[in-house]
Amino acid sequence: MAELIAKNVCADVLPLDIGGISLTEVIEEKVTVIAPYKGQHKAVSDLLQQTHGLVLPAVNRTSGKDSGRAIWFSQGQWVVLGPELGPKLAKIAAVVDQSDAWAIVRLEGADAEDVLARLVPVNLRRSAFKRGHTLRSNLYHMMASITRIGNNTFQIMVFRSMAETLVHDLSVAMKSVAARQGRG
Repeated sequence: MAELIAKNVCADVLPLDIGGISLTEVIEEKVTVIAPYKGQHKAVSDLLQQTHGLVLPAVNRTSGKDSGRAIWFSQGQWVVLGPELGPKLAKIAAVVDQSDAWAIVRLEGADAEDVLARLVPVNLRRSAFKRGHTLRSNLYHMMASITRIGNNTFQIMVFRSMAETLVHDLSVAMKSVAARQGRG
């Protein structure tokens, strides 16, 4: 009988380092989407604060750090990366474990904005898209959640089925930016 071996979604294609820009896979133990029931937004945010030090951020914002992050995801929905959410939350919000549904990568380097500028129809320059900002946007031809987690660092989430396409598109943009800067 064959023995199945679990693999990370980007194991065969990452990490990449091109022209001083790196692309690495982010492994999260838990990826949970939460949607507070009607009238429970504050209660959910308070419970997350008490149990995990996170709050439900405003639209297009994020809270927390690498060890646990809450990201606005869409109208009335947030994704929590990292901690296992307790059963109390399920009494006041819809809670869905989507740990196997997403590919998460980190794009980092002085020219990371330039790489994303080739793929995203939105201005992600630091002056307009500061640390802690997040958005749902088309990344060339796939939906993505893009969060600025540092001055030159972005976290990008796409559906797991789009992982190789994401890495391909980002690597092409990384090579193009590196060549333009004379590092490719």
